Amino acid sequence: MTMQPRTPPASLALISLAVIAALLPIQFLGAQFQPPASKQPPAQVLKEIKDRTNRLGRALGALQKQGLPNLWLPDVEVYYQAATKIVELDEFFQTDSADWTLDALDRGLLRAKFMAQGEFPWVLFTGFPVVRGYRSRIDDSVQPYAVTFPHEYFKDPLRRWRLDVVLHGRDTSLNEVKFLARNNGAQAAPKGQDFIRLDIFGRGNNAYRWAGETDVFEALESFLAGEEALKRHLRIDADRVVLRGFSMGGAGTWHIGLHRPDRWCVIGPGAGFTTTHGYAKLPAKLPPHQEACLKIYDAVDYAENAFNVPVVAYSGSQDAQKLAADLIEAKLKPLGIPMTHLVADGLGHKFPAEWEKKAQAIYARYAAKGREEYPKRVRFVTHTMRYSTCAWVEVLGLKKHYDAARVVAESKEDAFEVTTANIRALRIGLAAGFGQAITTTIDGQKLTSRPWINPAGHGSVYLENRNGSWTSVLPQRLLAKRAQSPQKISGLQGPIDDAFADGFVCVRGTGEPWHQAVHEHAERSLKRFQGAWARYWRGQLPVTIDTEVTTDEIAAKHLVLFGDPGSNWMIRQVLDGLPLTWTRESIVLGGQKYSAHDHLPVLIFPNPLNPARYVVLNTGHTFHEADYRGTNALLYPRLGDYAMLRLTDNDPLNGEVRTAGLFNEFWRVPGKD
Repeated sequence: MTMQPRTPPASLALISLAVIAALLPIQFLGAQFQPPASKQPPAQVLKEIKDRTNRLGRALGALQKQGLPNLWLPDVEVYYQAATKIVELDEFFQTDSADWTLDALDRGLLRAKFMAQGEFPWVLFTGFPVVRGYRSRIDDSVQPYAVTFPHEYFKDPLRRWRLDVVLHGRDTSLNEVKFLARNNGAQAAPKGQDFIRLDIFGRGNNAYRWAGETDVFEALESFLAGEEALKRHLRIDADRVVLRGFSMGGAGTWHIGLHRPDRWCVIGPGAGFTTTHGYAKLPAKLPPHQEACLKIYDAVDYAENAFNVPVVAYSGSQDAQKLAADLIEAKLKPLGIPMTHLVADGLGHKFPAEWEKKAQAIYARYAAKGREEYPKRVRFVTHTMRYSTCAWVEVLGLKKHYDAARVVAESKEDAFEVTTANIRALRIGLAAGFGQAITTTIDGQKLTSRPWINPAGHGSVYLENRNGSWTSVLPQRLLAKRAQSPQKISGLQGPIDDAFADGFVCVRGTGEPWHQAVHEHAERSLKRFQGAWARYWRGQLPVTIDTEVTTDEIAAKHLVLFGDPGSNWMIRQVLDGLPLTWTRESIVLGGQKYSAHDHLPVLIFPNPLNPARYVVLNTGHTFHEADYRGTNALLYPRLGDYAMLRLTDNDPLNGEVRTAGLFNEFWRVPGKD
């Protein structure tokens, strides 16, 4: 199916860009997080932008009719989307913004002309950055990234190259047009650059959380898919991928590098933050469900995963953000896990070229060695099934979410020694050439297991803890248990905000609401989410109506349902599978009864129509405008897995939170079974 060029709804044209700001120490927050005033160009320039945008839109329509693959179309669409968004959100922050926009449109038109002739010359450029694009599975938006091939890339077809994934810092005036201008080829790659550089847009300024985190991996996957289509993928060494960034990019490197330590041969975080408390101005103790959810992104709680990936951190000695590395280092020292911390004496929040050169020299040493395909030892900590794998160890279930869960495992040919904490199910992947009987000593208990071999020929051992004792099980047994009773598993563990890091669709009700006040609150919530998604997540919120939800959407998307059982037909379809009772008169959640005429439930739960995806009721992200306007450390969940809101005139947009919390490992309100 071909896709037509998409633009945000016309109503969003009046929405000004909200605050995006440079990632600075918390004591410097405030006015510095305000974006520059928009310098809207003269009417004739705006008309020229509109005319060229329309031309590019027509060119894209013609390309789609040619049936060109979606792998390549985003390389043109990214220019169309950038020009559309800067106008509709009035984001002409620089004097050069209009010229950058016109240049982007010209580049898009030129690419469209080449593409119509079956030519893609930009994929052959070396020595300077080249903008690419991909279509996100989250919201079907086109997102940019940039690739810089070294000057020597095509000279030796047998050489395998290191790949650096680079995360940018926070920028008050960043938008797609500025990102395209920054990567338009004017800045040549340094001579001697001996790696491919991948610059990530990250959907703006969200510290690479939620959809911003997904963007890192989608951009990487898109680039690799493109190289495979060009039959160049063997030039890239998958065991020599470096993750690095400074400031907000450092924060992103800390959390992505330590949450997914088996993806990188070395991580290079510069400054940033690794904890919420002590960086953001928060009460000493948040409500329990909020405090627990800090364990999702606080990188300091994943510090010991540095056992699996070398860390080369950088800080200025006078930079308050040096605390990020200091906290990690303090965690690692008693564990005997090494970490390199380069400290520039006398410098503040800067990463000058001479210090970057020193860091690069150390990255190069680790990259030369590469990442082990099957390390002998794995030491992995997590607090959520959102992050459940490291090398050949996969956690399949926790005893309690947001408590530390640990696995220390050592491979000895056809035997393993494993110790665990807070884990109820585990998979151990086997190296090539495994035997027919695998001996595992786990938490002092010795088991002999027959490997389970998947269709690709890879062997694994599955283990389950039953009442304090481990047993070897078939994977089908674990799957059957999940089918009989919902469990928190990887990708289906909550909280509410987790739904918006993968494909989702919002569903508006078209029926007769039970209570008008409830209906109006749901509509306001959807409208707010739509505005925030455009401004802060740089996409188009996918919205449909309850009578037009498709089979494909139920199969592939999280369903975000707005309204009540009267107004939204889809809510009626899932209601009997949700952990609440909702009638015209009352709502019962967690054993508590609430009046239905002035209360509204919000929650996340495995979708009763497709338990491999979520259903969400009546909310988008649970952090809002004030949080986006502060440090991006504030983008943590506010409502956990579920909440009950009382509608009030005092706060008609948010309502009063009567209760909020986290479901247990079996998606039940704790203590209410």
